[in-house]
Amino acid sequence: VQAEPAAPVLPEKWVCLTFDDGPSKTTPDVLNALNAAGVHATFFVVATGHNEKYLPLLTEAVSAGHQIALHSASHEYSDIYRSSEAYWADIALLKERIAPYVDAESIRYLRFPGGSTNTVSHRYGGSGIMKALKAQAEEKGYHWIDWNVCAEDAVGGKPSAGTIFRNIVRETGEQTQCIVLMHDSATTRTTAEALPDIIQWYKDNGFAFLTVEQAVPLPTT
Repeated sequence: VQAEPAAPVLPEKWVCLTFDDGPSKTTPDVLNALNAAGVHATFFVVATGHNEKYLPLLTEAVSAGHQIALHSASHEYSDIYRSSEAYWADIALLKERIAPYVDAESIRYLRFPGGSTNTVSHRYGGSGIMKALKAQAEEKGYHWIDWNVCAEDAVGGKPSAGTIFRNIVRETGEQTQCIVLMHDSATTRTTAEALPDIIQWYKDNGFAFLTVEQAVPLPTT
């Protein structure tokens, strides 16, 4: 009888750097900072039409060892959350648009726009829409991923690199297993500027850097 493969033993302290809403004109700076530090991250990507010319950067990210995961084709809450069918149609379109650059069919990780507990979706698909989508995602073999540290880099007012750094340090607090939400959209240039300091702070505090698929492996059954 073949034994089940043992679950990977994770470091005592680990962090996943995750970036939503790319690729964009900011992505090369994000990749440069990550690659210079020898750190791998996870990108929850979009394909809105506005960022079409940046999609080839996904190939570059994969070749550098980063993980590509699914976010949304349109990122329009009123479209994707009006029904389960609309959400999965959006995911299918996203996979179709990124397929020339990555192995889209092999991607099993996704992040819901707004996170799995967002309430904005209730306006469009009713109060049960997120519960239904989470169950369907699991039935379809997807792992949905939220976060427990937020850079607050996509809020209004375009926070400075220093503010983003301080947000991450504050939200990390005493946590030892962190999934950090950042963005690499066209409007979050200061996130890329903050990255070297963010990475150095986690290194100084003894964190290992993992991709989401390393930290949260898919179920083996």
